[in-house]
Amino acid sequence: MKTSLLRLLLALFLVGVSLPAAADVTRIAVIYVESDDPSMERFTGQLNGIDDFPGLEVIHLSLKDLAEPRLGQLLLAAAERGAVIKLAAAGGTIGPIAVLYPDIGEPYRSVFSKIIEGIEENTQTRVASYAVGNNFNAEAISSELRRRDIRVVIALGRNGLRAASTLDKDIGVVAGGVVSVPEADGRNSTILSLAPDPALLFGQLKSLSPKTQRIHVVFDPRQNAWLIKLAKDAARSLGLELQPHEAGDLKSAMAIYQSIFASADPRRDALWLPQDSATVDESLVLPLVLQESWSQNIPVFSSNVSHVKRGVLFALYPDNVELGRSLAASAISVASGQPGVRGVSPLRSVLSAFNTRTASHLGLAPTAAQQSSFSLLFPER
Repeated sequence: MKTSLLRLLLALFLVGVSLPAAADVTRIAVIYVESDDPSMERFTGQLNGIDDFPGLEVIHLSLKDLAEPRLGQLLLAAAERGAVIKLAAAGGTIGPIAVLYPDIGEPYRSVFSKIIEGIEENTQTRVASYAVGNNFNAEAISSELRRRDIRVVIALGRNGLRAASTLDKDIGVVAGGVVSVPEADGRNSTILSLAPDPALLFGQLKSLSPKTQRIHVVFDPRQNAWLIKLAKDAARSLGLELQPHEAGDLKSAMAIYQSIFASADPRRDALWLPQDSATVDESLVLPLVLQESWSQNIPVFSSNVSHVKRGVLFALYPDNVELGRSLAASAISVASGQPGVRGVSPLRSVLSAFNTRTASHLGLAPTAAQQSSFSLLFPER
């Protein structure tokens, strides 16, 4: 056997294989080559941690087991149960991936560059990146992707999504870099939103302000109905009450904010500002909210990091490199023929910003460990 073959690593995923002793166990057989290469020791050490996942059993097989009955018995059991068997090269590639991102200036160009950096890290290869302007040539993009035999595209931002929608139907698409999409568009696609997961936001609030029991949010259902549905479940699981208020335009949103503060109780209430162009306005809504929250000692938290600098208690915002890695993982699943998660998923790759002056005014004193976990602190020192 050639030396290069001695370095071959194959991961064999056995979906649905179960034995009588553990009917609901998913078994993953990892096939590797025994070698004097010290990197193999590190590889084996990494595998050991997988065994700790509930409902998952990892079977370690060296390449010599390919000629032994053990592997044949596993494959036979899988076939008899109608299981899906897939082979993939561990650490290998899944073919070329293209990224379509908006042709836009700074500071947003740097944001997309960081996302692409994370994509490249997780795919272990350079990706073909295409900046897409408002007047893109759909046929030229399709021709280029066909020429490179690209089967999976990661679409970033509105322009990236627009371009991806014109591609051949046999090209898989994973989208990110947007807050939300129309429900019809998101139903059949894999979309990682820039909207932070409400469960993470509410968990952060509860750790900073344990007294809070009720969270108000003003939202446009055309933009954020999907997010509020997740938020209701997240609040319930944390023992919090979510009070959502629908508003379709700025005028009605302003009236609702005034009504909220007219009856808010600082001993139990907080306000969440989502990313919502109809209900969270920088020039009218934010000044009103900051003034009322300061005078009434009502905690306000946000899904927009820029609000923290202006006086909001805290916000969660994207970790762009980690977001890129997540997008790459989804693209790899699509390229491997896995169904993946359809629809819009909230952002879980987040960093946090915190306003120490606002916290002090509200009488909130985070622990040293909590404060060290924040990526940004305001006022800047």
